[in-house]
Amino acid sequence: MSPTVFRDSGYRFFFFSREENRMHVHILSGDGEAKFWLEPEIELAKNYNYSRKSLKEIESLVEVHYHELISAWEKHFSS
Repeated sequence: MSPTVFRDSGYRFFFFSREENRMHVHILSGDGEAKFWLEPEIELAKNYNYSRKSLKEIESLVEVHYHELISAWEKHFSS
């Protein structure tokens, strides 16, 4: 299961249900895929095919939606 937290600017932000415990989010679009750590700070974990410009845009979206992502993670993984 991989619940979508939100979509913005053509990107899908989601979690995988059975993955590592460290808080993170996956991002997917037609141009690539990435993973960002949410703790202890926002940081790129993996990048598959995104340009630097796209990664900056994605990181900005993670920052804007940070509290929403944390809340969704806690809700999803507490069940």
